[in-house]
Amino acid sequence: MKLKLDLHDIYNHGDEIERALHAVMAEAKAKKAPLVEIIPGKGSGQLKKRVLRFLDRKDIKPLYHRVEKDSDNFGRVFVHFRWK
Repeated sequence: MKLKLDLHDIYNHGDEIERALHAVMAEAKAKKAPLVEIIPGKGSGQLKKRVLRFLDRKDIKPLYHRVEKDSDNFGRVFVHFRWK
């Protein structure tokens, strides 16, 4: 099972982006999903940087195993989980 979060529609709404990221992380934890695909889009790269900063926060980082930046598609980030 893979969860997907597309940020195209809310790219310029800071609070909504934060809520959506928290929600998808909570959903991944609840469903024990092994993978979350976050699509910030290509654009200027600012939204992707914001997503990566969110994932690097001290309160978020322990929730997942690793982050993978898609080498084929700059506008996509994969968050991998390892559940026990």
